[in-house]
Formats: sequence, structure tokens, C-alpha cells
Amino acid sequence: MSHPESGPSAGPPQAGPHPLGGSTGVPAGRGADMSHEWPLWEVFVRAKSGLDHKHCGSLHAADSKMAIQLARDVYTRRQEGTSIWVVRSDQIVASDPGEKGSYFDPMEDKVYRHPTFYELPKSLDHM
Repeated sequence: MSHPESGPSAGPPQAGPHPLGGSTGVPAGRGADMSHEWPLWEVFVRAKSGLDHKHCGSLHAADSKMAIQLARDVYTRRQEGTSIWVVRSDQIVASDPGEKGSYFDPMEDKVYRHPTFYELPKSLDHM
């Protein structure tokens, strides 16, 4: 494929834009939109020490180092976080919501797991 700008007088290629801002480092017009090839990463941020990490979004990045840097730039711009986790989306294993019954319904027939058959003493009436 020939580009009209290519040739000896065209000058050096310019870096193309990154979908999340910045530059891909790939010359424009030569595969600059490579975000479709980058894996998707899920981002978790811990707001304060002692709290759990909360899922705050997703982003595309070439590797884990880039994913951490982009997550910091995108999701903690106002110093909201103390810790960031990034996990490749294709590495997450989850139960199928359509099979909820086979995973969670068997718990209902184990009454000893539910405190419903215990009688509370009157002294604990405020509970």
C-alpha cells in the first residue's frame, strides 16, 4: 500500500495518537491505531490504606508496565489512590450468571449456615 506522503521528501514519520492520550510511538499511517491488538486490562484502585481495591474501569495496554502507568494517569489523576492493580481481562475466570442455580441455590438447603433457627435471648433484643 502506497502513502502519498511517503518518499524522499516526506520527512520523518510522526508518532500516531494513542486512544487514551499520548503517543503510541508508532509512525502515523503505518499501523498507528494498534489499540485493537493490545490486550484489555481491568483496573482496580485502593483509595486508602486498609481499604479493599475497587474496580474502576478498563484500558488497553501493550504490557503490564504500560497498563499500570496508564491506569495511574487515567484513574488516579487527583491522588485518589494508594495502590493500583491491573489484571488482563482474558486471565479473569468468572462463574456464568446463567448457571446461578447450580452455584448458589444448593446453599439454601443447608440450614445450619443460616442463623434463622436460633432463639436470641431477651437481653439481646436490640439485635
